[in-house]
Amino acid sequence: MKLIVGLGNPGRKYAGTRHNVGYDVIADLVKRTSAGTSKLRFESEMWEANIAGEKTLLACPITYMNLSGRAIQQILAFYKLAPADLVVICDDLNLPAGKLRLRKSGTAGGQKGLQNTIDMLGTTEFARLRIGIDRPPGQMDAAAYVLAKVRPEEAEVLESAVWKAADAVESIVKIGVDLTMNTVNAGA
Repeated sequence: MKLIVGLGNPGRKYAGTRHNVGYDVIADLVKRTSAGTSKLRFESEMWEANIAGEKTLLACPITYMNLSGRAIQQILAFYKLAPADLVVICDDLNLPAGKLRLRKSGTAGGQKGLQNTIDMLGTTEFARLRIGIDRPPGQMDAAAYVLAKVRPEEAEVLESAVWKAADAVESIVKIGVDLTMNTVNAGA
């Protein structure tokens, strides 16, 4: 069983923001897999899905981005899953808009939801799929930028990235992180 977690912030106020692309990928996967109705458990909105014949948990923590690790830790503990069974999907300011990067482990790279997950799990050994959202323009504050609504001229690029990220998740479940990294990180 895999646990796929999309990071973001709950509520209408944050819908359509750059910081919520992780939630958007989970929403796409819920539609693709006909996962049905969500349940609120472990400080998360959760679905059970079938991806490539494998039972897969989809989750969007409702703890807000910076406390995501708390929810992830609870889910892993309850289902007796290892960090190697986890894929975290999040935005990344350091990647060009729409660019995907998949890693099997590593640092948070400044992403506070990832950092909290590392802190709560006590390990960096879990997969993370980052979706580029670009740097803020000019002197704009990074926090204001990630929490701002996606501009119409960016929407198509990020929608395509969300779709490709959902494809990547399906591939991870089907053939594993290592083989999927070859395709995702090559930009295909």
